[in-house]
Amino acid sequence: MKQKKDVEVKTIFNKISSRYDFLNSLLSFGLHKVWKKKLVDLLKPKEFEVWADLCCGTGDLSFLISERVSPYGSITGFDNAEEILKVAMKKSQLLKNKLIKWKKKDILEIDEHKMNFDGICMSYGLRNLKSVEEGIKKVFNLLKDRGRAGFLDFNHSRKNSLSYVFQKVYLRLIVVPISKIFKFEKEYKYIEKSINNFPKGNQLIKIAKEVGFTKIKYKTIFWGQMGILIVEK
Repeated sequence: MKQKKDVEVKTIFNKISSRYDFLNSLLSFGLHKVWKKKLVDLLKPKEFEVWADLCCGTGDLSFLISERVSPYGSITGFDNAEEILKVAMKKSQLLKNKLIKWKKKDILEIDEHKMNFDGICMSYGLRNLKSVEEGIKKVFNLLKDRGRAGFLDFNHSRKNSLSYVFQKVYLRLIVVPISKIFKFEKEYKYIEKSINNFPKGNQLIKIAKEVGFTKIKYKTIFWGQMGILIVEK
């Protein structure tokens, strides 16, 4: 079942890669950039630090962090979807950004004995892993001592709350109909399904504690629609 999810997610992102940035901006009214900047602001990347952007997609977070760690730091963007990674690499070439390295790899297969990072970020990726628990544990193992990580994703709102109702309306009456125009209805219907299976904020905190993180914060933004988990080793 987990293997099936891996293939499904990889197929989705490869298929929508050419329209991914455009649809992200259209469907979020451009706010996804604000939310990602908020995550980076909370993580406070510093000059000289070595970072990883897991499930990097087209590299939005990688580019934001590279600005903070420049000129002596570095960041590696990891993704197992080849087509979407090509988009990130092309953007990197156009911007002449030499701080970012791109690697096609499933994040759960990264060798933690060969790679360690001062910081790790992930936006809208944790929810799509075959196991949230394994994903958070992998991040813990990839971090140096006192390293920190941040995860941005949809917040799993309390059922029947105003935030919950708004999210359903937004996904069903805005996201899916608009994506249908671009023939990606099936791919964007997946979002609601994936949120339903995603742990709530308090459950994410519990998982992070069990994995071994010592400092953990979870905050919601955009009226409870999005959630940010910040952890420190």
